[in-house]
This record gives sequence, structure tokens and C-alpha cells, in this order.
Amino acid sequence: MMKIIFCFFAFLPFSGLAQKLVAEKTVVDIGRMGWKQPVTAIFEFRNKSSRKLKILDVKPDCYCTWVDYPKGDIGANEQFQIRMTYDGGQLGHFDKQAAVFSNGSKKPVYIEMRGVVLEHYVDLSKDYPVNMGDLRLSKNDLEFDDVNRGDMLVDELRIYNNGTREYQPNLMHLPAYLTAKVTPERLASGETGVITVTLNSTKLRDYGLTQTVLYLAGNPGDKVSPEHEIGASVVLLPAFPKVKDTNSMPKLQLSKDSIDVRFEGKDKRTETIDIVNVGHAELNITSLQMFTPGLKISLGKSRLKPGESTKLKVTALRSELQKVRTRPRILMITDDPDKSKVTIHINTR
Repeated sequence: MMKIIFCFFAFLPFSGLAQKLVAEKTVVDIGRMGWKQPVTAIFEFRNKSSRKLKILDVKPDCYCTWVDYPKGDIGANEQFQIRMTYDGGQLGHFDKQAAVFSNGSKKPVYIEMRGVVLEHYVDLSKDYPVNMGDLRLSKNDLEFDDVNRGDMLVDELRIYNNGTREYQPNLMHLPAYLTAKVTPERLASGETGVITVTLNSTKLRDYGLTQTVLYLAGNPGDKVSPEHEIGASVVLLPAFPKVKDTNSMPKLQLSKDSIDVRFEGKDKRTETIDIVNVGHAELNITSLQMFTPGLKISLGKSRLKPGESTKLKVTALRSELQKVRTRPRILMITDDPDKSKVTIHINTR
């Protein structure tokens, strides 16, 4: 089974002419791999120029390595990938290179993949699909949903050391309402562990959606890296007093609770959801928040008298939604006791 290692880059220029390929680094260490189990490293590049660029050729340094790259024109500021695959035919450490030739520079750009081939190796990439260098995670987001004030809730990140050296992983930038414990504290090469994250809801300031970004460090003192981001979201529900007569309460009704967006070549699409108060008291929509970027929302009214209606307009932006790592959703908090939290899912095509 082929394993794919993604290497995402923040872009910095190489020396060249007006047309140039840019990337922060050109070396990917894929860590451990199995004998005769091909591994692919994906290099992200960008044409950082005002003209079209073309990759003329990519030449690997041996027949055990092959590459895949775009054959057509690459537009100005367009991002593209070069995929480099090693067949794993020899045991031990390896260091493979390829030269990237383009019409944007007289000199080639060299890309390089490193790692070690083991005779007895179990590929855990399916169980640990998120690649963060030598460390792999079961997921890169934490979600605490339907939280009531006073709850102490736990979520877990399973972690695997796919590198060749020992690590002492930890989570950085934890807010006051989250704590984390890594078991075991040190991960030897090929060892697995668990990061247990505990939420103390009493330390949340506001109800509704609270989001933050954590960072996985391989060892204490490591610098923050965008490639090691872990999103954390909490939905704290408002507390309602017990009401004997539920007929005197507001009641929310939506025309739909999910949106299917078909861009069909367009950069953005707008869909509308009808909201009606079918209850017997005023309905208040107290909070309207988005889990991810890439969405714009507009609500006609936030307070609806009995029988009154309004519209929620949702605009999906294709370019921004392509970058998000979690499911795009909208969170609505209301004073309807039966629907205090409403999640509207955005499905894009």
C-alpha cells in the first residue's frame, strides 16, 4: 500500500528570473517506511510572478524514484504540486533528489526526500492520517459539543512517532479552560501514545461557540509552526429556567438545516434559509457564528414575534472553503428551549 506524505509550505522565493518557483524548503523527511512499500512526498510550489510558467522537466537521481508534475502552463501566483515517490527497494536510510527545470530560471530547483526503510514495518497511516513531521495524529481538531456550564469533558488525540528518534510531545498555547496530558511522556521511534485534553467549562466566558488554535510541539521549547496547528472548538449552551407551560415559549422553525452548495464554476454561491417563530412568545436569536472561514452570513432579524419570519442568507466562497480543514458549519443560539443550539451544515461540491 502506498503512503503519501504531505509537506505544506509557507512560500519564500528562490533566486531566479522574473518568473520563479517559490517554497520555504525543498526537503521532506518521511521518517519510517516499509520495504518495497512506496511512499510519496508532496511538495507544494507557487509561481510567484506576473507571468505564466511551465515546468520543462523534473529529473530524479535514480530509477528507484519517480515524479509527477503539471505538464501545462501554471498561471501567475498559482499553486501547484510536485509528487516524488520512492519505491523502498533498499533497506536502511535513503536520501533521494530530483532537479526541477522550468522556464522561469536558468538553474534548476532541487527537491529532496529522506527517510529509513525497515524490513518489519506496520503502516499506521490509516489510523494516524494527520502528518506533522515525524509525528502523526489521529485527527487535527478537538470538538466539545453540547456543553453545559459546569461540565468537565475529555477528548483524545492519538499520536504515533513515525520518526527515527525519541520525542517528548506536548500541546502549546492552551487556553485557561483546556488542560492536556501526554501518555507516555516520551515516545520512542515507532511508539504510540495518547494526548488527553480536558475541558473545564466553568472557565469559559460566554455561551455559544468558542474557538482556539493549539500547536503540537515535538519537544519542549519547539517554535510554533502553522503546519502543526490543532483546532479546538467548544459550544456552550445557555441555561434556561424550568418552565411548566411550554406552550407559552418561542418555537423555532427552519426551512432546512443544511445547505448543498454547487459552485459549478462560480467563485461564490448564496443560499437562503427561511426562519419562522411558530411559538407563542418572542423568539430571540442571540448568537450566530461560523465554525470556519469561507462563509458570509446575513440575518434579516434577530427578534421574531409569534408568527413572524425572517431570512438567513449564506454565501459560500469557493477559494476560502478549499483551504479549511474542518466541516463548514454555522452555529445558531436561540432562546427556544427545544432548539437552543442549531447547527447548519454546509456541503460543497
